[in-house]
Amino acid sequence: MEAEGLDVLFLAPSADLEYLTGVERHIPSFGEASYAHGWVTGAFFRREGEPVFVLPRMFAAFDLREEPPGELVVVNETDDGFAAFERTARGLGANSRVAVGDRVWAETVLNLGRILGFDNLRTGSRLVNDLRRVKSAEELEAMGRAIVTVEKTMAAVAPLVVPGATTAELVEAVEHELRAAGSRCPSFPTHAFTGLDERDLDSQTATGRDPIPEGTSIMFDFGGVVDGYCSDFGRTVYCGEPPADYREIYVIMLAAQEAGRAAAAAGMPAREVNAACRRPIEDAGLGEHFRHRMGHGIGLDVHERPFISPEDETPLEPGMTFTDEPSIIIPGRFSVRIEDIVVCEEGGGRKLNSYPAALVANA
Repeated sequence: MEAEGLDVLFLAPSADLEYLTGVERHIPSFGEASYAHGWVTGAFFRREGEPVFVLPRMFAAFDLREEPPGELVVVNETDDGFAAFERTARGLGANSRVAVGDRVWAETVLNLGRILGFDNLRTGSRLVNDLRRVKSAEELEAMGRAIVTVEKTMAAVAPLVVPGATTAELVEAVEHELRAAGSRCPSFPTHAFTGLDERDLDSQTATGRDPIPEGTSIMFDFGGVVDGYCSDFGRTVYCGEPPADYREIYVIMLAAQEAGRAAAAAGMPAREVNAACRRPIEDAGLGEHFRHRMGHGIGLDVHERPFISPEDETPLEPGMTFTDEPSIIIPGRFSVRIEDIVVCEEGGGRKLNSYPAALVANA
């Protein structure tokens, strides 16, 4: 904050706030839960001193697991929410330059601008991302526990990919097994799909109820959450006896994943790691069928910066964690994908997963 010339950082409930204070986020829901004066919810951080939390009474009474660090201002339903928020903001400095987190409501940002002047507002999540992107040993252990939940789940669900099953049933099984393995919730919407255009079966569409025919490859994409940290995982299971060209392309996909892992050394720009992952697929003449990126940072959020993709020039640092997820999706034929989590080290990436990468076919 000092280097950026900032006096105050305001964060709403988010991975950033949880990282700095331990105040947990809600599990996301389809509809938004809201309280009177809900827009005030968050904490002001100064360069010196403890944070100042401003919370609606309902949040303070029902959503806090423990008293947060620092000062706590509670806004009751019948209070003047703007006045309470203004007193707190002005108490931190009349002409403060304030950075605002990405997860802060528009109403909050507008009111901060009215109170302190819009010219004094800046974006602020990048400041916390610079801290979060390199993981400590304790964070890596938490991510390892989240990885265990998906690997136990895949072992339980892979045998269910048989003719007549549906992708919707597979997703239901995945989410049951995730919870049984200790995941707090899925880290993002669970997905089972074929990726084929006209013959697509996809758990997130009406085709999720269609039976899987023999001779179909089913791709899985799902993640778990333990102690606030996410995993993101993928495997492909073939329903039936795979043809020779499927086996060949599966080997190419594995080579791409290994090339990406090996390139993920300290100092290597993210875009060059992405290029290394793509190279085996492009050399095989299949580049147009790798429509994704190699991966993305992961930790308290399932998608974090840096991105392992063509536009990101961030030099990797030891302790950065990200996904390694090449795919080859050929319309009208079949699709393959794999996904594991890698941590950057001096000589290359180290895979945090232990689940086998070998081809699985339920013949």
